[in-house]
Amino acid sequence: MKTSLRLSDRYPHGLTNDAMNDRSYQKKKEAAHRIYTAQPVIHSPFFNDDILLSADGFRHLCRKTHGHRSVDEQARRFTVLPYGLQVLKTATTLQAYRTQPAALGLPGSSSGRKERPMIQWWGFVALFVEEDIKVRVVVRKVGSHKPHFWSVMHCT
Repeated sequence: MKTSLRLSDRYPHGLTNDAMNDRSYQKKKEAAHRIYTAQPVIHSPFFNDDILLSADGFRHLCRKTHGHRSVDEQARRFTVLPYGLQVLKTATTLQAYRTQPAALGLPGSSSGRKERPMIQWWGFVALFVEEDIKVRVVVRKVGSHKPHFWSVMHCT
């Protein structure tokens, strides 16, 4: 005899799979935010300076420069965030570097044009052997401002 399950039998309180994923996503986001905001700076041995953990960095975990990241991609980044912060605390070897001038016509300027500061990105990669996870962390610096955390991702 075939047994049929009602939606309420599979998920508590009648939640759908999407709602369950939303709950899981929210828990991961809240946990990542607590970890991220627990300390406003991390001292980096590579820079021999502090790396700021700004709201821009956390926002970038949720959004791309021009658009949104998928919920799955955000959740993956939230999950590896603690590893990424550990990389910043210990990395002494640079894996990647990129620089480019900032975009023209930044909002708020009267002429629509401002001097273009240089934006720099540094990439660090670390393998966490016991967890079998490889993580890439990106630090960004705009003009003469202090470097700040920009991104973290799981490397395949």
